[in-house]
Formats: sequence, structure tokens, C-alpha cells
Amino acid sequence: MRRFLRDNALSLGFLLIFVVALAAQSVVGLAYENEELAQHGRPPIGWTEFVTSSAFVVDVAENWQSEFLQFFLFILATVWLVQRGSPESKKPGSEGVGSDEEQLVGAHSRPDSPRWARAGGLRGALYANSLLIVMGAIFVLSWLAQSLAGLVVANEENAEHGMPSLAWSDYLVSPDFWNRTLQNWQSEFLAVGAMVAFTIYLRQRGSAESKPVGTPHHTSAVESE
Repeated sequence: MRRFLRDNALSLGFLLIFVVALAAQSVVGLAYENEELAQHGRPPIGWTEFVTSSAFVVDVAENWQSEFLQFFLFILATVWLVQRGSPESKKPGSEGVGSDEEQLVGAHSRPDSPRWARAGGLRGALYANSLLIVMGAIFVLSWLAQSLAGLVVANEENAEHGMPSLAWSDYLVSPDFWNRTLQNWQSEFLAVGAMVAFTIYLRQRGSAESKPVGTPHHTSAVESE
């Protein structure tokens, strides 16, 4: 167990932080929701009712979809685009998907390579793009959940003000939906761009996301090995 925890500390650590943050969001969100209900003379709701409500789902989903869109685009972009000196990028001249020999696939695979990497054909192609496929799928599902939950919230607010309900297609082109969406997208793109640029010139000793401290600015971590 100790070895398992050590070998998986990074993923387990972030999983724990995620669970704690999500639980805290649900507690604080419930308190805020009940304050809003009290101001309108309505009775408070319980935690279970809140975390299964559209109001909670839309807040969670709109953040998830922007995060996974960020990873989807960054994974795709780093296949073809490079940034000299950044450890977040391949070195200039290595753009593209690489040869089968470089990627250890098909006839060039090792005995301990993943089975689908050795298979070739459709299975090999799917596995070669599996990270992008999964990130894209989670983004689409989160975006869909955000749009459906947001529609419910918007129609509840419309009903309170005596306004007609919106269809899903109408909500998708509404300012409310795109305000929720774009305010998350722009922050994610800024964070990724800043990480790429800052890691050219700044260092964090011991971090896998940083070049060795003494590596020249114009050299990537790959080139310095």
C-alpha cells in the first residue's frame, strides 16, 4: 500500500483536492442558495436536493467543460505547434505525429508496449489518438450538461418574472449561455499561454513542469537531456 501511494501520489493527491473542493463548493453553494430563497420568502432546501439541482450542475459543468476544452486544444496544438525554450513544447523541427519508429507502434513496438499500440490498424489508430478522443468526449458531455442544466435554470428565472420558456436551441444562442461559457474559456486559454511563456524564462527546481534551473532560456527540457 505504501508503494502504491508513493507511485500514484500525484493523481491521488489531486483527486483528494478535487473531492474536498467539490464538497466545499456544495456546502457554500447550498448556503448561498438558501439565502436567496429566504430573501424571496421561500423555505430552505436540503443538501441532497441542492447537489441534484440544475443550479449546482450548471456551475460544475461550465467549469469542467472549459477545463477539458483547454486540455483538448493544448494536446492537439502541441502536435503541430512549438515554442522554443518551453518545456511544454517539443523542440522546433519535431512538429507532427512522428514516425512509427519514434512512437514505438506496430512493427516498432516493444514487448512491453500497450497491446493496442502493437496491433496497428484501426485499434492502433484509436489508441494513438485516445487521449485527444477522451478529452474531447468529456468536453462535449460537460458542455451538453451545462447547456441542459442552464436551460432549466434560465426557464425557472423566466417563470419567476412571467416570461416565456426558452427552447434548448434558443438558449444555446442566448447571452446568458455564452457569458457563462466565454468567461471560463478566456481564463483557461490565458493560463495555458502564460504557462508556456513563463516556463521559457522562469524555473521551479524539482518540478517536472520546469526545465532544470541552469538550462538556457532558448533550450527546451528535451534538448537538454
